[in-house]
Amino acid sequence: MEFLNTTYYGNTVQEWLISLGIILFVVLLGKAVYWLFSKIIKAFTAKTKNKLDDIIVDLVEEPIVFMLIASGIWFAFTLLKLPESFASAIHNSLHIILAILIGWLLVRLFEAFYESILLPWSEKTENDLDDQLMPILRKGVRLIIWVMAIVIGLNNAGYNVGAILAGLGIGGLALAMAAKDTVSNIFGGFTIFADQPFRINDRVKIDGYDGTIIEIGVRSTRLRTLEGRIVTIPNSTFTDAPVENVSQEPSRKIVLNLGLTYDTTAEQMEQAMVILKEINGANASTEEKTVLSFNAFGDFAMNILFIYYIKSGEAIADVQTQINLEILRQFNANGLEFAFPTQTLYTIETKQG
Repeated sequence: MEFLNTTYYGNTVQEWLISLGIILFVVLLGKAVYWLFSKIIKAFTAKTKNKLDDIIVDLVEEPIVFMLIASGIWFAFTLLKLPESFASAIHNSLHIILAILIGWLLVRLFEAFYESILLPWSEKTENDLDDQLMPILRKGVRLIIWVMAIVIGLNNAGYNVGAILAGLGIGGLALAMAAKDTVSNIFGGFTIFADQPFRINDRVKIDGYDGTIIEIGVRSTRLRTLEGRIVTIPNSTFTDAPVENVSQEPSRKIVLNLGLTYDTTAEQMEQAMVILKEINGANASTEEKTVLSFNAFGDFAMNILFIYYIKSGEAIADVQTQINLEILRQFNANGLEFAFPTQTLYTIETKQG
C-alpha cells in the first residue's frame, strides 16, 4: 500500500506503526508480567515456609515491569531514523532511566534482605548496639545504591561525571555553609554512638521532653513521649544540652513528708518511725536503706521525713501505692493521726462596767 510507504519525518508510516506496535506490546506484556507476579508467583511463594521469597517477589515486581517497558520503548525508537539530537536525547534519557530502575530494583532487594534476615537477627541478639546501627546501615546502603545508580546512568549517557563532581566541589564551600546544621547533626550522631549516653528503649529527659528512645539515626533521634507522641530531635541537641537517662538510675528516690497532729506523744512519734522502717523492709520492691527524721514542728503538724528507694525495673506507681496504703492502714490501726491545716481561735470576753 502506498500509504504505508509514505514518509513522515524520515520514517515510513509502516515503520512508525511497527514502533508504536512494539511500545503497545511491551506495555501489555508489562501488565501481563505484573498479573503473573500478583496471581501465580505470589500464590506459589505463599505456600513455601520461607518468607524471604514472598518479600522479594512483592518488592521486585514493579521495578522489573518498568524495566521491561523501558527496554521495549528504547528498542522501538532504535528502529526509527530520528534527528541526531533527538535520538541522542532519547538514548541518554533511557540510559539514565534504566540505571535508576536497576537502582530501584537493588534497593528493594536489599529491603527484602534487611526485613527478613538482618532485622530478625538483630532482634534476637542481646547486644543493643546492632539495634542502633541497623537503621543507619539501612539508610547508608540505600544512599550508596542510589548514588551509584545515578553516577553510572549519567556516565553511560555520555556525561562527564568527573567534571560534574569537580563543579560540585567548587560550590562545596557554599553547600557546607548551607548544610552546617546537617553536618552538626551528623557529628552529633557519631557522638551518641561513641559515648552511648542512652540506647534504644531507654527513657530519657532532654530539652523539656520525657520519653523512650525508639530510633537513633545519623541526623536525628526519635523518642516516644509519655503521652504517646513521636518527637524527632536533631542529634546536635544531645551534644549541646544535658541528657538525663532515667532508665540507668540505680533506684528511684521517693520523698514523703508525713504530718502528725500535735496531740501525738514522743513515744508515738518513735513508734511511727519504727512502723515506716518496717513497712519499707517488708516490701520486696524497695531497697533496705531509708532516711527517717522527725525534722520539723510545722504550723499545723509535727513532720516526719521518710525517704525510701524503689529498685530499678520495678513499677514505680504500683510500689508507691503499696507503701502509701500500708502506711495508712498501720497508722490508723495504731491511733496515729495525720494532721490537716487547722486554726484555734481564742476569744477574750471583756466586762463592761
